[in-house]
Amino acid sequence: MNLYLTFKAIHIIAVISWMVGLFYLPRLFVYHVENNNTEISKVFKVMEKRLMKIIMNPAMIVTWLSGLYILWVEGFSNIFSLWLSIKLLFVIILSGYHGFLSKCLKDFELDRNKRTSKFFRVINEIPTIILIIIVFLVVFKPA
Repeated sequence: MNLYLTFKAIHIIAVISWMVGLFYLPRLFVYHVENNNTEISKVFKVMEKRLMKIIMNPAMIVTWLSGLYILWVEGFSNIFSLWLSIKLLFVIILSGYHGFLSKCLKDFELDRNKRTSKFFRVINEIPTIILIIIVFLVVFKPA
């Protein structure tokens, strides 16, 4: 089996898993804000924490590690290409967004959330926009 292609497949699977979490967690936050019942809040807290710890964090780590491996195999000279530089910038932004969602999760865990459901609906669009940009960059590889 080709190790490079295996890592490429793992990278794609990890990216999909990570993106699913980045799409779904803010949606859970919307429902959490809109359902302020104590019992329902406990259920959302469990769901949100499991999503972050079991799916999102490992998927982000595997995305980064497999992506760096692919970059290493292809040669770090590619890092200076425009499309890859922009793609890496957006992956860093997604990682920051992930960190922001982690902070929001902590606020919910401690019952300190002050953000509205509208706020979470709006920020839920961020990963979609970034995903579209990254896919176009990877497919078209502008010079």
